[in-house]
Amino acid sequence: MGEKIMAKSQYLTAPVASKEMPKGIPYIVGNEAAERFSYYGMRAILVIFLTQYLRNAMGELDVLSEEAAKEWYHTFMSAAYFFPVIGALISDLWLGKYRTIIWLSIVYCLGHLVLALFETRTGVMWGLGLIAVGAGGIKPCVSAHVGDQFGKSNQHLLTKVFGWFYFSINFGAFISTLLTPLLLAKVGSHIAFGVPGILMFIATIVFWMGRHVFVHIPADPKGFLKELFGGVGVQSFIKLAVLYLFIAVFWSVYDQNGSEWVLQAQHMNLNVMGLELQPAQVQSLNPILVLIYIPLFSYVLYPALGKVIRLNAALKIGMGLVLLLPVLLIITHVQKLIDAGQTPTIYWHFLAFAVLTASEVMIYQTGLEYTYTQSPKSIKSFMMSLYLLSVSLGNLFTAQVNKFISHSSEEDRLTEVEYNMFFFKVVAVTIVLFAIVAAFGLFREKSFLQDEVPGDDDDIDPTSTAVNQ
Repeated sequence: MGEKIMAKSQYLTAPVASKEMPKGIPYIVGNEAAERFSYYGMRAILVIFLTQYLRNAMGELDVLSEEAAKEWYHTFMSAAYFFPVIGALISDLWLGKYRTIIWLSIVYCLGHLVLALFETRTGVMWGLGLIAVGAGGIKPCVSAHVGDQFGKSNQHLLTKVFGWFYFSINFGAFISTLLTPLLLAKVGSHIAFGVPGILMFIATIVFWMGRHVFVHIPADPKGFLKELFGGVGVQSFIKLAVLYLFIAVFWSVYDQNGSEWVLQAQHMNLNVMGLELQPAQVQSLNPILVLIYIPLFSYVLYPALGKVIRLNAALKIGMGLVLLLPVLLIITHVQKLIDAGQTPTIYWHFLAFAVLTASEVMIYQTGLEYTYTQSPKSIKSFMMSLYLLSVSLGNLFTAQVNKFISHSSEEDRLTEVEYNMFFFKVVAVTIVLFAIVAAFGLFREKSFLQDEVPGDDDDIDPTSTAVNQ
C-alpha cells in the first residue's frame, strides 16, 4: 500500500482514509497565523508611513499626498492579489504546492527585510514588490494545500478546518494591527516593519516543520491542462470566474478600511473610554469581530436561517453584498460631519466595521470553501488564485479611481462624500446583476475532492517515511 501513495521523494501523495483530523493541519494553521501577522501588520501602517514618514536619499521627509498614498496602497494590494495566478501556475505545472510555498516564503521574507531597512520611495517600492510576489504567490497554494489533506472519509471536517484557517488569519491580523501602529509611533518604521518580517520568518519555519506529515499532491501538468480545458473544467471556470467579478466589487470597498478609513480617522475623536487610539489601530476591530462572527454565524445564524430558507453559497454572498450599502452610508455620514467642521467619534467606524465584517464573513469564507469544492482536482490552486485575483481587480479599480481624482483639476475632482456615494452606486448595480445571474442557476454546486487510499494501521506511518525535499 505504501508504494502506491508515495512519490519519489517518499512523501505521502494522497490522503489516507480516516475520519480524524489530518496531522499536518496544526502546522498550516500556525503558519497562517504568523504569516497574516506579518502581512496585516505591514499593511496597517503603510498609508500612515507614506504620508508622514517617507524620506528621500538625504534623509529628508519626502511624503506622499493622501490621494497618491491611497493609489500606492491599492496598487500594492492589486499586485499582491495578482501574483497568486503566477504562484498557482508554478505550483500546478512545476513545483507542487509545498515547494512553491517554501521558496516564495523566502522571497516574502526578503521583502520585509528591504522594507524595514529603507525608508525611501525606491526602498518601499522594492520591498512592496518582493512582498507582493511572495505573499501573492503563496496565497492560493496554502489554502488549496489545506484541502489537499482531506479525502472523502473526513471531508465533513473541511468546513471546520476552513473556519480554523480563517480564525488563524484574523488572530494574527488582530495582534499585528494593534501592535505595529504603536511601534511606528513610538520607535519608528525600522522596528515597525521589522517585527512583521520576523513573524514571516517564523511562519516559514513552522511550515517547513510540518513537511513530514503533509500530504504532498505532486504537480500534474497533463492533468492540469486536461481538466482546465476539458468540459467540466471549462464549466467550473466560467461559473467561478463570473462569481469572482461580483466579489471584486466587495474588495474594492472592503480594502478602503486600510486607506480611506485610516485617513478619515485622523480627523475623528479617537478617545475610547479614556484610551487614545492610533488611527491605524482601529483596523484591529475587524479581525476581533471575525473571531466572534465565525462561530456565531456557523452555529447560530446559518442554522437558524437554514430552517426557513435554503442557505447556499450564492445566497450568503448575495447577503454580504447587500451589507456593503449601509457601510458606505455610515462612512459618507462621517465625512459629512468632518466637512461641517465637527470631530465625529470613532464609534462611527466601530459601527461600520461591525457591518463590514459581517459582509466579509459571508463573502470571503464562503467563497474560499466554494472555490475549493467547485474546482476540479488538478486545477484547485489555479482556481484559488483566480478567487484571489478578484481582490486584485477590486483594488485596481479603487486605485484607478484615486488616480483619476489625484490628476483631476479642483473643479472636476470628486469630494470625499461624492467618492463614497460613487461606490454606493457601484455596489447597488452589482447587487441587481448578481441577483439576476444567480436566479438563472449559474452557481449550482458540484463538489470535487481529492481521491484517497484505504487507511490501514499496518500500511504506513507518514511521520517515519519522509526525506528532505
